[in-house]
Amino acid sequence: IFGEEMQYVELELDPQEAVIAEAGTFMMMEDGVKMDTIFGDGSKQNEGFLGKVLGAGKRLLTGESLFMTIFTNQVPGKKKISFASPYPGKVIPIDLTEYGGKFVCQKDAFLCAAKGVAIGVEFSRKLGRGFFGGEGFIMQKLEGDGMAFVHSGGTTAKKVLAPGE
Repeated sequence: IFGEEMQYVELELDPQEAVIAEAGTFMMMEDGVKMDTIFGDGSKQNEGFLGKVLGAGKRLLTGESLFMTIFTNQVPGKKKISFASPYPGKVIPIDLTEYGGKFVCQKDAFLCAAKGVAIGVEFSRKLGRGFFGGEGFIMQKLEGDGMAFVHSGGTTAKKVLAPGE
């Protein structure tokens, strides 16, 4: 992760390795990386058309596009690709295995992730959070076992909560 106020993340892709990204976050890439637009997030390759439409439709609820971009290293050597935060703030790396394979964040927080990470929707069940929390009832859910990167506006603070907090 590079930068201060306007951060970006640089990833190194092995041959045939791929990364998915939100539309509008791509910054730069080296020659040999192929860019494709896909319907949905590409996490469920064997899913039928109706399942893909339903999954992509959920993304519309968070204000995201139906489509995502996938970047694949097509050459034998390692290649670099970078994604930038769309507004001032911090880029936060999330290892989904450390969170039981699921991480919930505010809508519009997703930046990029390893191919296979599912980007879905999580509905808040707390009325107070939905009305007064400022984020509404709909949040983004990242599921899988890879690395994901999210961005947060402004300065971030980490707080480890004890049981019951």
